[in-house]
Amino acid sequence: MLGLMQDRPLLISSLIEFAALYHGDVEVVSRTVEGPIHRYTYADAHQRSKQLAQVLISMGIESGDRVATLAWNGYRHLECYYGVSGMGAVLHTINPRLFPEQIAYIANHADDRIILTDLTFVPLLEAIADQLTNIEAIIILTDQAHMPETSLPNVHCYETLLDGQNGDFEWPSFDEKTASSLCYTSGTTGNPKGVLYSHRSTLLHSFSSTSQDVIGLCSRDTILPVVPMFHVNSWGIAYTAAMCGAKLVLPGMGMDGASLYELLDGEKVTVSAGVPTIWLMLLQYLSENDKKLPHMDRTVIGGSAAPVSMIETFENDYDVTVVHAWGMTEMSPLGTTGNMKPKMDNWSYEDRLAMKCKQGRAVYGVDMKITDDDGNELPRDGKAFGHLMVRGPWITTGYFKGEGGAMLDDGDWFDTGDVATLDPEGFMQITDRSKDVIKSGGEWISSIDLENIAVGHPGVAEAAVIGIAHPKWDERPLLIIVRGEDSTVEGAEILDFMKGKIASWWMPDDVTFVDEIPHTATGKIQKLRLREQFKDYTLPTA
Repeated sequence: MLGLMQDRPLLISSLIEFAALYHGDVEVVSRTVEGPIHRYTYADAHQRSKQLAQVLISMGIESGDRVATLAWNGYRHLECYYGVSGMGAVLHTINPRLFPEQIAYIANHADDRIILTDLTFVPLLEAIADQLTNIEAIIILTDQAHMPETSLPNVHCYETLLDGQNGDFEWPSFDEKTASSLCYTSGTTGNPKGVLYSHRSTLLHSFSSTSQDVIGLCSRDTILPVVPMFHVNSWGIAYTAAMCGAKLVLPGMGMDGASLYELLDGEKVTVSAGVPTIWLMLLQYLSENDKKLPHMDRTVIGGSAAPVSMIETFENDYDVTVVHAWGMTEMSPLGTTGNMKPKMDNWSYEDRLAMKCKQGRAVYGVDMKITDDDGNELPRDGKAFGHLMVRGPWITTGYFKGEGGAMLDDGDWFDTGDVATLDPEGFMQITDRSKDVIKSGGEWISSIDLENIAVGHPGVAEAAVIGIAHPKWDERPLLIIVRGEDSTVEGAEILDFMKGKIASWWMPDDVTFVDEIPHTATGKIQKLRLREQFKDYTLPTA
C-alpha cells in the first residue's frame, strides 16, 4: 500500500522561488570584481535568474546541456546556480585554480556549450581558447561599461543579455533525479573526474544542512561562505541559505584578512564557512589590528583538518564556536559535522577540545563505517584505524561518463580513500588518506596528527609529513616544515615540542625545512609531489 501524499519533485528552482516569496526583502550582499559592494534581495535574484534562463533558452540551451562557470562568489554566479539548473540544464562550476590544461580538459570532457566567466578569468580563457572544442559562446559576467577588449570568439555581455529579457518565465517541472550540477574533483589520480549531482540529492543535502546538528542555518542568520562557489557548490550554502531565508554575504575575490573582516563586521555575519588557510589569514589580521568579531557566532571549518591552535584561538580569543566538518566532492559534500552533544557540556575543556579536533559525527543521510583491507567492519572504539566507507542519497554512484569504472561495493558502499577511526560517541577522525598513511613496522602512523601538532609550535607556519623508506621499519615519518615569518626554529626544538603529545614510536625520524609546500587547486597538501621531491632522502636512522 502506498501513502496518499502528493508527489511533487524536489527541484532547485523551488529554493529561489521560496526565498523570493517568503524572504523576498532579505539581502544578498556581494563584493564585485569591478570593485563596489553590490546589494539586492532574494526577490531580485529570483527575477534575474529567470531572465538568465530565458537567455540560455534563446541561445539554444536545452535540458541536460552543460553550462560552465568560471566565477568567484558573487550575485551573478548565484543567478547562474538557479538560472542554469532551474531551466533543466547542468551547471558546471570550473575551479579556476586548476592548471589551464586541466580546465580545457574538463570543459571538453563535460561537453560544455557555454561558459559564463568573471572578468578575472578572461585572460585564462584567452590562453586556452583554441583548446575549447565545444564552446559556442562566452558570456562575461559584467555590464557594458566594464566589458574588456578580448580576443575570445563569440563573446557576450551578461547584463546586456539580461536586459533583453523580461523575466516572465515559469520554471519547468521535471523528474527530481534530473542532473543539476557537475563538479570535477582533483583529489583523484590522473585527470579530474566529474561528479554529477541531481536536483533531489541537492535538496536533500540542503535540508540536512539546515539541521541544528549540522550547520543549523536559519532566517535569523547572516552567512558568509568563504568556501568558493566553484568548490563543491560552496558546500551547498547557496542553496541552504535560500531554503531558510538567511542573509547571504558573498566575498568575491577578496579573501585576504582585511577584506573578509570588512564584510564580517559591517554585515554583522553570524556564520561563516571555509578552509583553514583562509582563517589563518583572518586570524593574523585580527591579531595585528586588535580587531574582534562581536557578531559572529560560529564558523564551519573543513577541506582539511583545523589545527587545534586555530580552534582555541577562535573560541577563546573571539568567542566563535568552531564546527569541524568533513566531506568530499563525491558527497555533495557534507558527511560529518562536529557539533557537541549535550552531555559534553559537562566535560572539561580539554576533553571537548579533543572532540572538536575530530571531523565530527555523521549527519542524517550518511551511513558510515570503517573496514580492514579485507572489507571486514572494524569496531567503533576510537582506536581501530580503517578504510572509511560511506553511502547515502547525496553520495555518488560513479564518475561522469563512467570514468574510473565501478565505484561501489556490493552493499553500495563508497570507499572515500580516507583512513579513519570511529569512536563510541559516533565521532569520526581522519587519520590519513589511504595512499598517504605511513606504515611503520606493520602499524599505521597518522601523518595528519603529526602535522597538526607540529603546526601548534609558534615558529611553524605549515607542516607536512610523508613516509620515507627505512631498512628495518619499512617506512618512517619525515617532518617537512615551513618556518613562520622571522622564525629561526630548528628541528630539535620542534621534536621536543611534540614529545608527550604522541606515542613515542610516532615521533618523526627527521625534520627538514623548505620555503614552500606544494598544494592542490583546492588548497590541500600535494603529498605525491613531496614524495617525489624527497624520494632519495636518507633518514639519519636508516
